[in-house]
Amino acid sequence: MASTTSQSPFHAKLIDGLYVEAMALAEAARGYFDGIGRDQRDGLDPVVRVASSCESLKVTTRLMHVIAWVLTQRAVEAGEMDWAEARQPVRRLGASPDTDEAQLAALPEPARRLTQASLDLHRRVERLDAMAGEDARAASPVQALHARLGRAF
Repeated sequence: MASTTSQSPFHAKLIDGLYVEAMALAEAARGYFDGIGRDQRDGLDPVVRVASSCESLKVTTRLMHVIAWVLTQRAVEAGEMDWAEARQPVRRLGASPDTDEAQLAALPEPARRLTQASLDLHRRVERLDAMAGEDARAASPVQALHARLGRAF
């Protein structure tokens, strides 16, 4: 996975696939938490009801972080943003809110599935984001050497 200062190391198909997955999951979460999930939540114990509301916000936060990251990668691919700018901390993947396993176990099955899917997606993108940072650091000395050689000859 080679990177330069102007190009993303990610293949466009990978980014497009992540975008489609994140958007589909966001739509499923919205449909559940604003629809049938609301009815299910109303029948829960008050403490579990609050946990369900909190988890719905966490799912949304994770997905919005992933979508923002994917859109940044698309901007780099389209030439609208430099790779170095995309690696700035403000453009990196936001942290995933913690999910308490005991509280998660008390939620209805659809809420647990959506939560787990958002956690899995965020973790995959987190690994990609970390790998890209490692590649940028590893490629940096080589790029500097190439630039020096180019100036010398």
